[in-house]
Amino acid sequence: METLVYWTRFDYEEWTVTLAATEKGLCYVGVAKDSVERMKDWLKRISSDEIVEDAVCMGIYIDEIKAYLSGMLTSLSLITLDVVGTPFQHQVWEMLRQVPYGETVTYSDIADRLGKPSSVRAVASAIGKNPVLLAIPCHRVIAKSGDLSGYRDGKEQKAQLILLERRVMKNGEIRM
Repeated sequence: METLVYWTRFDYEEWTVTLAATEKGLCYVGVAKDSVERMKDWLKRISSDEIVEDAVCMGIYIDEIKAYLSGMLTSLSLITLDVVGTPFQHQVWEMLRQVPYGETVTYSDIADRLGKPSSVRAVASAIGKNPVLLAIPCHRVIAKSGDLSGYRDGKEQKAQLILLERRVMKNGEIRM
């Protein structure tokens, strides 16, 4: 069965966002300048047969992500996801969706919540394979030392997302 994937790239304030979606839901979000290339590499993994650039088709996703980046939404809960991963990766990603907006946790915290405290490296690997940044908020996971640690689209982007959420929470700017 062929998989048709729509994608777009847009700028919003200081962000450059790349999105891709199947008919089932969002399958890729990137916030790096080179996210189009990263998206295409990711899509090879899910065996997409056709990739079509279509900003109109992606409008619902664009609107919700802009609302999130502006501080109007605290999650991308209206967006359905179509993410490919192992059962363990899906467990980790679901844990990430439970981390409250504006807060951070450590990789160890996620491993503990999964009941697998010795699986910190596996947790970090699963987090690194998250295809839908923002929708699965992996930017909220930091090192035990308090350092930002890795982020697929760069530590600078991770720091900006954490600061965005903290600023919104501090100022009470959330307009849900």
